[in-house]
Amino acid sequence: MQKNNENKRQAALALGALGVVFGDIGTSPLYAIKACFSGHHAVALNTGNVLGVLSLIIWSLFIVICLKYVTFVMAADNDGEGGIFALYELVCPKGTHKSFSFMLIATLLGGALLYGDGVITPAISVLSAIEGLDIATTAAHQYTTHIACTILLVLFAFQSSGTDKIGRLFGPVMLTWFGVIGVSGFCAAVQNLEVLEAFSPFHAIRFFAENGIAGCMVLGAVVLCVTGGEALFADMGHFGRKPITQAWYFIALPSLLLNYLGQGAMLINTPEAIINPFFSLFPKFLLLPMVGLATFAAIIASQAIISGAFSLTAQAVHLGFIPRIRINQTSEDNPGQVYVRSVNWIMAVLCILLVVFFKESENLAGAYGIAITGTMVVTTYLFWFYLRKIRGWTLVPAALLVTFFACFDLGFFIVNFTKIMGGGWFPILLAGLIAYVMFVWIWGRAKMHRQLRERGLEVAELEPEIEKYMLAKVPGEAVFLSASNFVPHAFIRHLRNNRVVHEKLVFLRVQTANEPFVDSRKRISVKKLEHNISWLTVTYGFMEKPNLSLVLVQAWNQLGISSMESSFYLGRTLMQFNEENSRQKLKRKLFIILSSMAEEPLDYLKIPAEKVVTIGTAVKI
Repeated sequence: MQKNNENKRQAALALGALGVVFGDIGTSPLYAIKACFSGHHAVALNTGNVLGVLSLIIWSLFIVICLKYVTFVMAADNDGEGGIFALYELVCPKGTHKSFSFMLIATLLGGALLYGDGVITPAISVLSAIEGLDIATTAAHQYTTHIACTILLVLFAFQSSGTDKIGRLFGPVMLTWFGVIGVSGFCAAVQNLEVLEAFSPFHAIRFFAENGIAGCMVLGAVVLCVTGGEALFADMGHFGRKPITQAWYFIALPSLLLNYLGQGAMLINTPEAIINPFFSLFPKFLLLPMVGLATFAAIIASQAIISGAFSLTAQAVHLGFIPRIRINQTSEDNPGQVYVRSVNWIMAVLCILLVVFFKESENLAGAYGIAITGTMVVTTYLFWFYLRKIRGWTLVPAALLVTFFACFDLGFFIVNFTKIMGGGWFPILLAGLIAYVMFVWIWGRAKMHRQLRERGLEVAELEPEIEKYMLAKVPGEAVFLSASNFVPHAFIRHLRNNRVVHEKLVFLRVQTANEPFVDSRKRISVKKLEHNISWLTVTYGFMEKPNLSLVLVQAWNQLGISSMESSFYLGRTLMQFNEENSRQKLKRKLFIILSSMAEEPLDYLKIPAEKVVTIGTAVKI
């Protein structure tokens, strides 16, 4: 019975994964083949080139998705959580990395590019689907951008429902989508079984030999068939590795292969179908229903990377890469399912601006390729450290495997760099801005903490300080929040200005662990000092949302104090711009702006507002 329930749960998760994780890669047939034979570097449309392109697509799916991501990279999970930031924290946990190392900078750029991908994917997917209307009627062409913007607005408005509800709604639709594209591809492929020769890598090799530079440039379009690979890894925390793997091998991969083969057969038999090879697979009376289904699937395609962006944001907040922002948990059963309102609407605005500016999906293809291939390169780079440090692989096998993956990633990335003027500038500009903001936040926090440490007290210095300034003890219990192992600045200010100390003192530190989730039995650590002073440490994983109201009930029992009589003292750091310092003015001003945008600790830590006293400490930066 228990086994049956587990099987049903895994099947439900796999269906949900279809609706959230595989939308991106599942809708690539809408534009991938077409992009290979159109544009500035297009190759001639003949049988040899069609087989060559098909071979490149097939082997890209096998090597990049099946081998790299599903088999290896998704095994490099951080307690079930995936994505670039989770992988970075796994190979380089807090306290072991140097500030602003090459690894950290590469990770910030990779994460920033994933945000860029999250903006471009919805725009190109929805535009590609709606452009299918042009085959049935040209009347809707002038309204393409209006329809796309409306659909995108509705999609982003729906995000607050949570990944679980979205997966339950979208899963059956994507199951239908994969079934339809698989059957349509099969029906076209049997009309010309010559396309089965594309499974031989010989055709890919011959394609490069015959087409030279133009053949290499086609890689910039071929990469569109594997764009969902990073989403598989980033969204792993939402569903788990096993359901994603099952959905890929049993449903997504067979359907994609059949559809690409069907489009290839169609182009060999009817070259004029290159106008839109995907929709050419269907008879005219099915075009409008297919445009509707494709539009729905394209909306779902956007979901994979949007959900990934939310997970990425939650990880970035807990790792200290960006300021604290409000993160909502959308599932009680799966803590990895989160929604970030501010990120959601920033992405919505940027998506709509992209649609208005670029107008056609073909114009966005270059921008799309650079964003995702840059992220793939960084993932491979971090995976090298995972193999060496975590798995303990020796130099030669680790180098061989990573070099093999890097050949594909760098090949795709370098070719896409030729499209900078054709839209590729957008993800580079966006990623550069996001990475710079994260860099400034990390730099500013380190600078601020250095100043506070220099002015702070170690625990050993606490008793002499109390004896020096205290005039009286007052009844009650006081809890002072600390950001480090030093005595909180709020307590020092309180002691020196008010000259009183409470009968019972608790110094409370909330810290983030290297793993996504912490066992609740290990969450609290209590160290009792002399004179009714205690040091309480509460630990959360980097995917968990702190809630001190719940945790402290348990802690009070261990400390022997009453939560009803406790007051919380929060130190608030007031950032001031140092006019006397003429260096790094832009970075310092930006850090002060970011500090003002951060969520208040009161809201972030879920502390009862009526019991909080805030004490400010000015820091010049």
